[in-house]
Amino acid sequence: MDNQIKLFCDMIQTHNRIVFFGGAGVSTESGIPDFRSVDGLYHQEYDYPPETILSHSFYIRHTAEFYRFYHNKMIYADAAPNTTHLALAKLEKDGKLSAVITQNIDGLHQAAGSQNVFELHGSVHRNFCEKCHAFYDLSYIRNAQGVPLCNKCGGTIKPDVVLYEEGLDDTVVEGAISHIRNADCLIIGGTSLAVYPAAGLIDYFRGDKLIVINKTPSPRDSRADLVIHASLGEVFGAL
Repeated sequence: MDNQIKLFCDMIQTHNRIVFFGGAGVSTESGIPDFRSVDGLYHQEYDYPPETILSHSFYIRHTAEFYRFYHNKMIYADAAPNTTHLALAKLEKDGKLSAVITQNIDGLHQAAGSQNVFELHGSVHRNFCEKCHAFYDLSYIRNAQGVPLCNKCGGTIKPDVVLYEEGLDDTVVEGAISHIRNADCLIIGGTSLAVYPAAGLIDYFRGDKLIVINKTPSPRDSRADLVIHASLGEVFGAL
């Protein structure tokens, strides 16, 4: 493991157009669990699996139940950036990293200081009235009782997050693809690459080194120049 981490550090030093593509494993070390990791109490509280609740059709038909899950399982407003978030922000500041592409919706990359972040699945920090499109921050959603309603027109407020059955934002996708295409080193971290179409974006990489860091094997391990099965904090903490 020490040799792998040393090789990782050497690759970072010899590349200057690094792109990081991350998933839920980036934020678990900040205390934000992967919602797919259903705990033993889950089925006592909810009648549907997470993927069903987080679908567009469920949101439309059962908005109150959607928001009950959303409040309990998707919002972690007190979470703070961890070692990986901070290391990536420093790499960007030092001119080594050109972009962070994330499947997470928690905003922790920006909180750590990263500037060029592509949020494939949106953010809990942005919320809009479906009727008049007024903007609301996270605190408004947290303090709302039940389904949050617009204080201007009374419309339902929807989080700016991509639900199942919804498409990704074209502008975000195009920006992410452009950076992946131009990267000389792509780091895939904290993701099992199971969620499409987001996971398919890494197919655009044509650069020098592909690095995969994940606690468990991923479908891209066989194509990677370096695979490290460890926590992201352990690896990025060595930089």
